[in-house]
Amino acid sequence: MIAFESAFAGFSVDDIAAAETFYRDTLGLEVVLGEMGILEITLPGGWNTIAYPKEDHVPATFTILNLVVSDIDAAVDALNAAGVETKIYRDPDFGTDERGIARGNGGPEIAWFRDPAGNVISVIVD
Repeated sequence: MIAFESAFAGFSVDDIAAAETFYRDTLGLEVVLGEMGILEITLPGGWNTIAYPKEDHVPATFTILNLVVSDIDAAVDALNAAGVETKIYRDPDFGTDERGIARGNGGPEIAWFRDPAGNVISVIVD
């Protein structure tokens, strides 16, 4: 077996400055602009991820980051107040309500939104 020392995840964005502002000011996460223009993001619980600039970036069509919350309604209210749209899925299969929150569909309460690069993120009750 390989003895891994640590791990981190990463995703691309098309505008690192917009990502820095969004992850720091809108989501309230600790961010540091590191070497080669890579944004280092500290996630709750001490996990880390990076956002790296990519000229031909294509937004992820899947959820790249799940942010766990205890109160989905309060999280969605805060996101909406910050100008973040949470009604990105309107498909009945997701069971989302008028605010974009999926409830009672056999899974956890969850709402999805996009970062400035179009990547999908969620707030989710664990």
